[in-house]
Amino acid sequence: MNRGDLYRVSKPPGDPKRQRVYVIVSRQKLIESRYSTVICAPIYTEGLGLATQVAVGPEDGLKHESWIHCDNLVSFNKSVLTYFVGSLPAAKIRQLNRSLALALDLPIEAQ
Repeated sequence: MNRGDLYRVSKPPGDPKRQRVYVIVSRQKLIESRYSTVICAPIYTEGLGLATQVAVGPEDGLKHESWIHCDNLVSFNKSVLTYFVGSLPAAKIRQLNRSLALALDLPIEAQ
């Protein structure tokens, strides 16, 4: 389990869909720790092209062109992340970092 990995979650709480793909956004140290939860961002098939959204698609293991929504973070127990879909490449993780910084109103570091 790594930062930038995509997992399909069955019956996510508060979501009308039976399943949804999420990307892990927690720092790697937390993921590797004994802590039981990680922070994830949901992936939707629709996006508005906002700076807090990252375009992803079949090249990342998904069936359709989709968007990571960094304004809608959730915490999941690691035990529900069992259906691995794929991993984001380094360039997408850099985009994700920038979108998360904007969503959380953090300073954006030069890349």
